[in-house]
Amino acid sequence: MLKTLIALSLVATPPQADLALPAPTGPFPVGAAALHLVDADRPDPWNPAADERELLVTLWYPARADNGRRAPYLTPQESAAVLAPYQDVPPDALTRVRTHAGQDAPVRAGRLPLVVLSPGFSFPRATLTSLGEDLASRGYLVAAVEHTYESAATTFPDGRTTTCLACVPGQDGAKVAASRVADVRFVLDELTAGPWGRSIDGSRIAMAGHSMGGNSAALALAKDRRIKAGANLDGTFDPLVRRLDRPFLLVGAPKSHAWNGTDDSWKKSWAGMKGQKKWITVTGTDHSAFVDHAVLRPQVGLPAQELDGERALRITRDHLAAFLDLHLRGRKTPVAHYPEVVAQPSR
Repeated sequence: MLKTLIALSLVATPPQADLALPAPTGPFPVGAAALHLVDADRPDPWNPAADERELLVTLWYPARADNGRRAPYLTPQESAAVLAPYQDVPPDALTRVRTHAGQDAPVRAGRLPLVVLSPGFSFPRATLTSLGEDLASRGYLVAAVEHTYESAATTFPDGRTTTCLACVPGQDGAKVAASRVADVRFVLDELTAGPWGRSIDGSRIAMAGHSMGGNSAALALAKDRRIKAGANLDGTFDPLVRRLDRPFLLVGAPKSHAWNGTDDSWKKSWAGMKGQKKWITVTGTDHSAFVDHAVLRPQVGLPAQELDGERALRITRDHLAAFLDLHLRGRKTPVAHYPEVVAQPSR
């Protein structure tokens, strides 16, 4: 089942003047860059009038120094589209989110492990900012892909803003995932062969995603041997995982993604994961608690998950980073004990 932005009450209180994301926890300052990529060999799967696929990608990376120019979060058009259901929230509220990355700051020298991030269905890639900035501060190059026409709104450099043409009742999750895999494989081709290839260690690539992005991560690993490890943050598997021989992490909300939760696609896919695997749930979370919505919802006056948003993101960041450190760097990174984290038993 495809899950959309935030299924919450439409009653809200006015937001703060500025909205804050938690600071990155790693030792490096963070830079950010935006890429506009065009796949001239692939018609757009959602817009019949487009004979090429256009994508936007945000890169976060360890920078040589913080240049003080903060990267933007959402454009006014994107913010208005995301907040359209919430009449009491100013439509430009999400343009005022303060990020921690220096726009176009110089990248730190050396070849870095690469993590591709894919957002939830209808979620902009910006909702992955807290995860991306934190991984970059720990020494990763991170590429968050905007899957055009699958996001509430996407503003291109020439000022065009596209909408979610794929957001129709009964949309086929497997079709969406397959399209995302094609997007990600194209992005990997472009990054590794282009100027950013000098900063990428092609032997250390992972993919993680939220919701549909996590579903797509499993399919991408099955289709592309360049991707060495993956993670799914609270996403239904459609298609189910039949055989996956590389490491995979599952992080979910307990109502849907405990062993006996309402979404049995994880239980059905678990046996097909033949590589090293880990499955945890986080008490007090809901579907949007693993991305920026965890902290932004209460700041704009919308109801959020039971668990404090900064703590929800800290748990997600720590477990994701430790998993990637182990499988991309061969490094065992200690994770603090969080009583909210429940490891699902191997079956």
